[in-house]
Amino acid sequence: MTEKGMYDIAIVGGGPAGLSAAINTAARKKKTILFYGDNDSQKMSKAPKVDNYPGIPGVEGKDLRQKFLDHVREFDTELVQKKVQNVFPLDQGFQLLVKDGFYSARVVILATGVTVQKMLEGEEGLIGRGVSYCATCDGLLFKDKTLALIDHTREGVDEAGFLSKVCTKIFYFCMYDDPPSFGEGNIEVVTGEEPIKIVGDGSVSALQTDKRTIAADGVFLFRETYPPGELVTGLEIDENEIKVNRQLETNIKGLFAAGDCTGKPYQMAKAAGEGQSAALNAVAYIDSLQECGD
Repeated sequence: MTEKGMYDIAIVGGGPAGLSAAINTAARKKKTILFYGDNDSQKMSKAPKVDNYPGIPGVEGKDLRQKFLDHVREFDTELVQKKVQNVFPLDQGFQLLVKDGFYSARVVILATGVTVQKMLEGEEGLIGRGVSYCATCDGLLFKDKTLALIDHTREGVDEAGFLSKVCTKIFYFCMYDDPPSFGEGNIEVVTGEEPIKIVGDGSVSALQTDKRTIAADGVFLFRETYPPGELVTGLEIDENEIKVNRQLETNIKGLFAAGDCTGKPYQMAKAAGEGQSAALNAVAYIDSLQECGD
């Protein structure tokens, strides 16, 4: 793992909240990095028409997102097309883990959106007990074990290749069109089956589908977004929404959240407004640290 750089503010998520935050932090001359993925803001990109965004009636969702991106690119914000796997709070600032290294930031704004896919039955109770969302973080824990890997985003293709060097057997559940092919002989691609339940008493023992039950020591899941509590250990969550105050601060000092991940209404204007508010409050927080000499 290599250190990629130090930033004033790191923003996780490339939807309207994250892009709005990036515009405002860069405008306030803070060194900003924004992480986004191919599947960020699918609701925005796929909207055929947006009628309630002020000043741009009837705009297509994909065109509105492109306007946001074009605006961000007018500043010096660094855009990185990588998924953040974990955010680690430190005594001063944060480290953000991505597939090939980590970045450091004084402040983090979470704008991860809302998880579209529901959790599987049994998933939440077995997080950290065989359920994982990060092969880099947890793969070596499953040496010589059997895994089920459920991939909604194609992100799991590379991760399955990595895990195949560690594990005895991988059942790769392809949840999208055009299944991949693997050269590794210990990866079995599964299509036409719907995972229903993760089974285990204290730790994962099997994955139940609509057709069978597969014995497995672990289950890796790759979705558009991670559960926020899995992304940041210790983050206070209420019914899968990040708890924030009026300043959009979480219970972790220096960590802000904005947009759909903080709860309803799931509207672009609300997300963009919260992105701006989180950005300005994050800037004020950094300035207060500088005044204190931190």
